[in-house]
Formats: sequence, C-alpha cells, structure tokens
Amino acid sequence: MICPVCRFGNFPGDDTCANCGADLWNSDTPQPATSFRGRLLGMHLDELGAPAPELIDAGAGVDDAIAHMQAEGIDCLLVTDGGALVGIFTDRDAILKIAGRPSASLTIGDVMTPDPVILRSGDPVAVAINKMAVGGLHHVPIVDRGEATGVVSARDVFRHLAAGLG
Repeated sequence: MICPVCRFGNFPGDDTCANCGADLWNSDTPQPATSFRGRLLGMHLDELGAPAPELIDAGAGVDDAIAHMQAEGIDCLLVTDGGALVGIFTDRDAILKIAGRPSASLTIGDVMTPDPVILRSGDPVAVAINKMAVGGLHHVPIVDRGEATGVVSARDVFRHLAAGLG
C-alpha cells in the first residue's frame, strides 16, 4: 500500500506508514463516486433549460408539419388532441414512415408515435438517460400537471454531460 503522504511502499494491511507514521487506516477503502453522479446525473431536468415544445394538432396534414419543422429548424413536434398529449412526431418518423409515400392525404395522427414515453421536470438526468437508452429514444416530452412543458433531447443531455466533464 502506497502512503498518501510520503508515497512510501508499505505492506498491504498496514495501519500506519513505516516511513512517516501517517495513518493508513482508510487509505485502501474504496470511496463511493458520488461527486460525478450527484453533480451530473442528479441534476433535475428543469435545470437543463429544455426549450418549450412545438405543438401540432393530430388532424394537421403531414406536409404542413414537415414544412413547419423545416422553417423553424426543429426535429420534433408534440402531437395533441383537444389539448392533451397523444403522440410525438420526429424527423425520424418522417423518414421511416413517410418518405417515398404519397403524403397529401396523411395526417400527423396517422404517422406519429402514439403514447410517448414522458418525463417530469423534477426527474433527474439519470432517469432521462435510462429512458432514452432503454427505449432507443432521441426526444422525450416533459409533462407536468398534464401539460407538455418541454422536450428533452439526447443532444441536450450529452451537452450537459460534456459541459460538466470539461
């Protein structure tokens, strides 16, 4: 065991350093890595500053929705019906479900991903990472008191982690 004070090589299990007499009692006891988890993964989603969601009615036309996404430079729309969140429509949905098909008669309700996985603003970032990884999701709506208040993306989470590590 290396003494943390003088760097002398002691025998494993020694309670004091044979060179300087420093206490080695807890030197070889593994310490929990709570600083990383607490600082980066324990932060609540409301602290990420997720943008307000772009909403669209389930009866809206697919072409209008895609034009809106292009004009605004966004890659996700939350789909509502009567004000309630019923689905999510992303750029990936556009590619996988619409590309190569006639879309003039399609509505967002026809091609959206229904009943999306949701998060709450008070959920920690670790929960968002878990839900994204398990579900293969890039966007997860944040819903509080029955109202969509934001969308957290994998990009948001990765930026947060990178900023915390750098």
